[in-house]
Amino acid sequence: MSLTPEQIRFFEEHGYLTGLPVHNRAEVTQIRQAFDEFEAREGKENCETGLLGRHVDVRFVWEQASQPKILDCIEALMGTDIMVLSTHFFCKYPSSTTQKFVAWHQDVTYWGLKPPFALTAWYAIDDSDVENGCMRVIPGSHRRGIMEHGQSTRPGNLLSINQAVQTDVDENQAVDLVLNAGEISIHHGHLIHGSNPNQSDRRRCGLTLRYCPPSVKPVQASSVGKPWPAVLARGEDRFNNFGQWELQFK
Repeated sequence: MSLTPEQIRFFEEHGYLTGLPVHNRAEVTQIRQAFDEFEAREGKENCETGLLGRHVDVRFVWEQASQPKILDCIEALMGTDIMVLSTHFFCKYPSSTTQKFVAWHQDVTYWGLKPPFALTAWYAIDDSDVENGCMRVIPGSHRRGIMEHGQSTRPGNLLSINQAVQTDVDENQAVDLVLNAGEISIHHGHLIHGSNPNQSDRRRCGLTLRYCPPSVKPVQASSVGKPWPAVLARGEDRFNNFGQWELQFK
């Protein structure tokens, strides 16, 4: 899978792509089974937002982060040298009592990177649609640069430090990124995005795959206060800005 010139131009203008197929139904069924087993070991509460950087010790997570079809797309947008900056599961479970959502935000605001540049591929382990709270984006907002963020005043924000962009967001401009299981969307680290609560009776699990060039440097702690477990996925790392992380699958 590779991006067309039209897709690249669309990304540059709008800051995202969506509906990119990676796995067929049989392949994604195997991946979902691997996650279901992982979920049973880790517990649903931890799976909601607590599974960060598990590409370094869980084989199926690394296999997704280093999936050639995904890397081909990232290379078309970022160049031949690609670091897996980190990975992060976001699971929204059906609930009649809690309304968990993701506030409007930009990814790189609290990531401590210089320059503040990264791309995210959002891999759908489950079908992700409007009813179960798929990701939403504000097209073109990545061209406005880094914006001021503060705290969300709405309870239920799944983000690590309750961050939310402080500028007014016109939700009439929002685009819902509906994905079938086994598809990805890609978004720029400056793109304003978020998601609504899961109003369905189905789980919505997505695996976010974070990428940056090796030239990007961590200059301060991220919002979770831990070093980035960055691993070279393609090309060459001539900078060694992130140290040497080794894959240690259990």
